[in-house]
Amino acid sequence: MNGNMIDNLGIDPFYIIVVQFAITLILLVVVIAGIIQMRRLYRRYDIFMRGKDAETLEDLIIGQMDELTDLRAQDRANKDSIRVANKNSRASFQKYGVVKYNAFKGMGGNLSFALALLDYTNSGFIINSVHSREGCYLYLKEVDRGETEVILGNEEKEALEQALGYVERIQ
Repeated sequence: MNGNMIDNLGIDPFYIIVVQFAITLILLVVVIAGIIQMRRLYRRYDIFMRGKDAETLEDLIIGQMDELTDLRAQDRANKDSIRVANKNSRASFQKYGVVKYNAFKGMGGNLSFALALLDYTNSGFIINSVHSREGCYLYLKEVDRGETEVILGNEEKEALEQALGYVERIQ
């Protein structure tokens, strides 16, 4: 009965055996290539996992994620601190001008001075200290955006111009 089935197909059994042999050879090559790739992968895995001392890869990844979360929180805090520092630096006095002068001729020395202190928006004040034999007198004049409501003396104008950057400071 077996012979009849093969005879009914009209194919020589030799060709069937040759085709099966070729398929077996191809499958053998594929299996050998798979084994070689699996060994390479195992070596890479072994090198990757070496030295972990029972620490799993999952624990390592979770640790990295926790560190990343901490770093993001630190980054947010640093950005907030920088914003506060920038805001504070704009509100602080950044520009100044100083002019020393002799208020009364014959007193000896430039003991009087005009000091202008301005912030980022050119607002602040001018202090004028007038030194005489009877004492020292201080005058304070407000500056708003580089302008004052009162008339300034020559030394006060020069100190304000130094603070605004119009005139170079003389040492």
